[in-house]
Amino acid sequence: MADDPHILIVDDERDIRDPLASYLGKNGVRITKAESAAAARAILAVHAIDLVLLDIMMPGEDGLALAGFIRATTTIPVILLTAKSEEMDRILGLEIGADDYVTKPFSPRELLARIKAVLRRTAAGPASPVHAPDAAGFAFANWILRTGERELVDADGVAVPLSTGEYNLLHAFVTHPKRVLTRDQLLDLSQGRELAAFERSIDNHISRLRRKVEVDPSDPKLVKTVWGGGYMLAADVRRI
Repeated sequence: MADDPHILIVDDERDIRDPLASYLGKNGVRITKAESAAAARAILAVHAIDLVLLDIMMPGEDGLALAGFIRATTTIPVILLTAKSEEMDRILGLEIGADDYVTKPFSPRELLARIKAVLRRTAAGPASPVHAPDAAGFAFANWILRTGERELVDADGVAVPLSTGEYNLLHAFVTHPKRVLTRDQLLDLSQGRELAAFERSIDNHISRLRRKVEVDPSDPKLVKTVWGGGYMLAADVRRI
């Protein structure tokens, strides 16, 4: 039914993903499945999802990184699927903004009850932007990236214009600081894959971004190249 909640299950293990989808589908839930964070991002870009069930441990981009992206860009509730050994990851996930977690192995009936409880809590009003236009952003080095206004501001409060591609790329960096990101990960994180005409296009975006944030773009200290790996924002980042 069109009024049934639409749940996205993100888990790389088919033996968990498929039986869970079958059980929830028989209990009044519409299901879309994703085997990776990259697949989940593509689904979130085109589907109206009411809740995400998200496995923490996945190859490539893990569930915590995806949860951070979902919380930074949407108001979609997230329930983490975790192993007993992942206590610190559960705590971090809740700090990121996950709404609940269920420990594997779990009872599908209990999970369904938790889904309904989270949906009831979030059904009070329509989805709204996470960030007020002048209220939130990321501070790093001598810069502030204002997410509501989608602009970069220097230490003197002067706004530096960013293209959509530059903003999305910088947002990917500040949400994953001090972490090496490959070109493929950057394209996925910045939702720029459809704009990439060729593999090295990300390098051109990096070069333009460096001209705006680096003191000396020829000797970058913030957006560093990690040879054989990708790029990394080598700065502490603080949410404001």
